[in-house]
Amino acid sequence: MKDLVKSAWEALCRRYSSDEELIRQLWDELEKGYTAKDRHYHNLAHIAYMLELADRYKQEPQQQDLLLFAIFYHDIVYKATRSDNEEQSAVIAAQRLHLLGIPEADILHVKEMIIATKAHQTNADYQTNLLLDLDLAILGADQERYDRYSEGVRKEYSIYPDLIYKPGRRKVLQHFLAQPHIYKTPAFQEAFEEKARANLQRELKES
Repeated sequence: MKDLVKSAWEALCRRYSSDEELIRQLWDELEKGYTAKDRHYHNLAHIAYMLELADRYKQEPQQQDLLLFAIFYHDIVYKATRSDNEEQSAVIAAQRLHLLGIPEADILHVKEMIIATKAHQTNADYQTNLLLDLDLAILGADQERYDRYSEGVRKEYSIYPDLIYKPGRRKVLQHFLAQPHIYKTPAFQEAFEEKARANLQRELKES
């Protein structure tokens, strides 16, 4: 799995830079971030799943590349105790994409996409909505995969006792279920909405 993610990263970067040392250094940083010992869900498996689905819902090349950069960097900073993970991830993405020679307008777009994963609100930009749907695709996965996700999230918040964690988690589940649509794009609504609602309702009932 790691090799597949690494290969996808290298192929993406080589479309913009021939500096193999830079590409390797950036990968090492990504790998270190996503394999930290406190990453039980927001890890390389999460990135791999998003990349797999991004390929299934592929766009035209330039737009697809920006989506891929956003996928790789959207959780580069992730700490359960922080409230600015998305903003910090966006800052790092901008700095690294500048090194790869990505145009400033495209860098700004990637930053905006990453920051949008904080509130997960429907956006005027289709690409951003697609990133948000990819980020939440796990909610509509099969039961076993969903349960691994929810267990992983609980481990990432293990510093909090059940007394604090469970009410917060129930609030998150209820928030998603209260929305007219969990997913922003018609393709994801069709493919994942029904299963996501079933998974969320099951976890809420069992919590």
